[in-house]
Amino acid sequence: MSTSARPSPAATPPGGASRAPLTFDRSHTADLMSFLAASPSPYHAVANAAERLEKAGFRQVAETDAWDGTSGGKYVLRGGAIVAWHVPEGTAPHTPFRIVGAHTDSPNLRVKPLPDTGAHGWRQVAVEIYGGPLLNSWLDRDLGLAGRLTLRDGSTRLVNVDRPLLRVPQLAIHLDRSVSTEGLKLDKQRHLQPVWGLGDEVRDGDLIAFLEEETGLPAGEVAGWDLMVHSVEPPAYLGRDRELVAGPRMDNLLSVHAGTAALTAVAAAGGALPSIPVLAAFDHEENGSQSDTGADGPLLGSVLERSVFARGGSYEDRARAFAGTVCLSSDTGHAVHPNYAERHDPTHHPRAGGGPILKVNVNNRYATDGSGRAVWAAACEKAGVPFQSFVSNNSMPCGTTIGPITAARHGIKTVDIGVAILSMHSARELCAADDPFLLANALVAFLEG
Repeated sequence: MSTSARPSPAATPPGGASRAPLTFDRSHTADLMSFLAASPSPYHAVANAAERLEKAGFRQVAETDAWDGTSGGKYVLRGGAIVAWHVPEGTAPHTPFRIVGAHTDSPNLRVKPLPDTGAHGWRQVAVEIYGGPLLNSWLDRDLGLAGRLTLRDGSTRLVNVDRPLLRVPQLAIHLDRSVSTEGLKLDKQRHLQPVWGLGDEVRDGDLIAFLEEETGLPAGEVAGWDLMVHSVEPPAYLGRDRELVAGPRMDNLLSVHAGTAALTAVAAAGGALPSIPVLAAFDHEENGSQSDTGADGPLLGSVLERSVFARGGSYEDRARAFAGTVCLSSDTGHAVHPNYAERHDPTHHPRAGGGPILKVNVNNRYATDGSGRAVWAAACEKAGVPFQSFVSNNSMPCGTTIGPITAARHGIKTVDIGVAILSMHSARELCAADDPFLLANALVAFLEG
């Protein structure tokens, strides 16, 4: 853990030129809560990030258009992914990048191609398990439905039914007494299909017809869909002193929000920078990142290369820029759990409220090495932010992130960091209310170089 003093609670925006000791008014956390509530799917998350970037003067560029070398803020949207960058005036083609990497997807239940099903007088929606959710956290919870509809002409429309629509009902204990002695056992196929009405007749097309009506589309207009359920319970402060936040999709919209706030703060400050600040938020991290919008796809490399070439650079300039580039892979990590402390490494106990974490794994499940640690430590020192170190218990398998993928695919030095939380992969996760603000400040300092 760094030796920086813990900031005292009271108020400043993320970043700031003075680098005085940080204080809090929780405005960043309140904004994060609004972002989480408004982003029930990766498509909503990138749309909300794009809206914030637009307000900060960024402009969208189409991948199918020719790019120019003008300065300023730009961004690319592709499905549930967004890459945004800010080029200061007079930036040379070989200027390296400073990237905050994150992901927009979270484990959940997603609607199947033939969604209309049911049995025994119940109408249900057929769902598939996405990623590795804590299945029990989706039981007996009021669920909405959100995602992307693709129309017959190929255009897309976001949809968000943000009210109690579905529910996965748990079996009463009277019908399974073994739950008390053997624990809950869920079959992913049989036990996770939510109910949404009554009726013996399964009518194909009902769910999509309902969503067409909800979005004001003509009947039969929807040709495809990418839909998922979400908890409609809003994010909330928790605890006697409201020092905790409970909410959905912190893994990893907390980092997407912090990265967006940091990039817009750095762009607004103006002036010369030694590197080009970038936000890269990918989809499909929770199932391996292998897609055209995932970190293992070509999106980030394509955007960075085109930025170099649009400013008149050569392949040599591209190679020089990539050689000097650093990426912070920002993703949530595990705070030590008070009820399961033995599952954590005995000498590394990241605490909620102790500042962001540096993730290390010598088998490259995380991309951090010693030189990367120095980059992160310098950013935290500059921002006046404390940080902690995380390493897994040797007897427990370690998760991974977009960090090693980014490092290997693009030859970019990458460092894994994030915020320590509890209940990771639950429908509702838990973090300290001040840690997102600390992360955002550290990201500002990193992007400033």
